[in-house]
Amino acid sequence: MAWWEIIIFAAAVIIMLVGLIGTLLPVIPGIPVIFIVALIYAVIDGFETITGNTVIILGIMAGIGLIADYLATVIGVKKMGGSYFGILGSVVGMIIGFFLGVGLPGLIIGAFVGAVAFEMIIGGESRKALKAGLGTFVGFFVGGIVKFALAAAMIGIFIWHAVLK
Repeated sequence: MAWWEIIIFAAAVIIMLVGLIGTLLPVIPGIPVIFIVALIYAVIDGFETITGNTVIILGIMAGIGLIADYLATVIGVKKMGGSYFGILGSVVGMIIGFFLGVGLPGLIIGAFVGAVAFEMIIGGESRKALKAGLGTFVGFFVGGIVKFALAAAMIGIFIWHAVLK
């Protein structure tokens, strides 16, 4: 590797590590950052070390990560007895919580409050509504673990193809 390639690689890895942190702190869209950095690196490199197939694999992993994050919350609410209104409330609460809260706490609290509030609005029992809110928290936690694992795997694949392969 030439000196400029080392600098570009190091910058890519540093930005990807910030993206990895972003999977835990929703202020940074972690998985999309990792994918975009890998794509830009592939283009700069002329798709020599990071091939088109590798970019496709990373893109699929990124898509799975984003979908899994959303579905984990939805499934968490549903498994804990929440209705579709509870699921809707958790999504609405996440969005509102993100903009009103400070990152992760706002998302978690917003999703919980949204699920509970929507369950209560449709006349649900408070116990059932609280279980739906708990399901939101569990789903959010599981989704975060899946996102973090996929993001770490994406970075590992990138490093493997860029340096070790």
